[in-house]
Amino acid sequence: MKKVFATLAALTLLTALPAAAQSNNFSFFLTSQGPGDGANLGGLAGADNHCQTLAYARGFGDTVWRAYLSAQARGGQGAVNARDRIGSGPWYNFSGDMIAQDATDLHSDNANITKESVLTEEGRMVNGRGDDPNQHDILTGSNLDGTVYTGEGSDTCSNWTSGGEGSTRVGHFDRTGGGQNPTSWNSAHDSRGCSQEDLIGTGGNGYFYCFAAREE
Repeated sequence: MKKVFATLAALTLLTALPAAAQSNNFSFFLTSQGPGDGANLGGLAGADNHCQTLAYARGFGDTVWRAYLSAQARGGQGAVNARDRIGSGPWYNFSGDMIAQDATDLHSDNANITKESVLTEEGRMVNGRGDDPNQHDILTGSNLDGTVYTGEGSDTCSNWTSGGEGSTRVGHFDRTGGGQNPTSWNSAHDSRGCSQEDLIGTGGNGYFYCFAAREE
């Protein structure tokens, strides 16, 4: 009987363990879930809060977290570039692997952004192209250099407040697929729409990148 209890206790411990050992310099992740209303994230502030909430659950809520999202100029408000929101780096994933040294490195061919390195706040990999379902489309609203994307028909889903009409720029975290820039992690193609159904229909799920905004 003691052996049975010991086995059950060991199984319970194993199922409670995270997917990988979390690094103390953890400062980058892909959201494990979106708010659930497509690209309606509650604006930039709502997206930042979502990053903060997910990080808090991992014990890193005291860090300032920012969503890697750009927003277009509208209603008297100036444009916002994703690259200007995320601090100066460097950034590391859940396992402690460096993603990029700084914003210039992040937006270069040197960036360590692959299917294996882009982990959630739980240290888990996300489905990419070839998996079922494919969830590799990541919301960014950005150009290749991290500035706001203003292509025809794209309104960054009313600056992240629309879960229906509109469109936004998405990237491929696994660096493969279709679109104008299929290997781009932040600017592969436009979304079909802004609803959860539209995002899922073209290979996404409303996920976005979160960075610890460490300043110099």
